Amino acid sequence: MLNRRENEVMNAIYALCHEKGVCLISPDELLDLLPAKKRYTEAQLEKILEELSLDNYFELLSSERKGEKMYVISLRANGFAYKRYYVQMRRDVAVKLFWAITSAVVAFAVGLFLKWIF
Repeated sequence: MLNRRENEVMNAIYALCHEKGVCLISPDELLDLLPAKKRYTEAQLEKILEELSLDNYFELLSSERKGEKMYVISLRANGFAYKRYYVQMRRDVAVKLFWAITSAVVAFAVGLFLKWIF
């Protein structure tokens, strides 16, 4: 399961690469796609990219073009299935929330019923 920062980075990468499966992007362009509220640094981004690469979401190659660092990202099976995983994770959270609310309502009703009896 990915943490929030990894989800944000993977969402940006999936948006760029999902059609062809490969993309070429600079760290600055990738940082622009991420939420400005979090203020990622290039070192944090590099670490997150390496972790996602180790988790087999994509293959990451670093290169230089005209003195600027560039990333070549090729999605792997986990990377292509990311959106499905993300939707499934949100659905699981919604089901857990539903059951928590339902059980709280039932417990409250049982408590009222027992209070009424005794």
